[in-house]
Amino acid sequence: MQDEGMTTTTDPRPLYDRALTWVRSLATGLPAELSAPTPCAEFDVRTLLGHLVATVDRARVVGEGGDVFSCPLVVTGVEDWPGALAGAAEKMQAVWQDDAVLDREVTVPWGKVSGRAALWGYLNEALVHGWDLAVAIGADEEADPELAEAALTVAKQFIPAEHRGDQIPFAPVVAPRPGAGPTERLANWSGHHRQAG
Repeated sequence: MQDEGMTTTTDPRPLYDRALTWVRSLATGLPAELSAPTPCAEFDVRTLLGHLVATVDRARVVGEGGDVFSCPLVVTGVEDWPGALAGAAEKMQAVWQDDAVLDREVTVPWGKVSGRAALWGYLNEALVHGWDLAVAIGADEEADPELAEAALTVAKQFIPAEHRGDQIPFAPVVAPRPGAGPTERLANWSGHHRQAG
């Protein structure tokens, strides 16, 4: 990801908070069995939830100036997923309250960017994996349209459609189905589609 445009002028914190609220609402309606597949081929429902918690933890560590690679990709051993997401979000939000963190250079898995740009990346993670979760559990797949459209605008600016693979860790862009909402189109841009595996 580069660091320009909307990521230098818009405060992503309230948008990220709204995305996490949506994800928590999805986690309150989980089926008893969490081994169902998701559109994200490497995760079933349980490991996808663990990854969502881990991304919030990573956003906290990034804001603290810590080593993002010290955090796991998937949090395990959780019984209360809404509680785990809420707890991780509360700790993360405390770190990002200081406006100065938004413009400080931080290190994320995709390079060195401003804190503001880093949060846009984690917002994308929340919405895309939230969509994965919603599809897997049969919940409403669309987050707030304004929120998803903002994230899609930034994703199209910073996640190129070409040369995906090693340096750009996204699957190829998926052509949206007719009538797809903005959250689904964001997931499609990030290489996710409805068919698991």
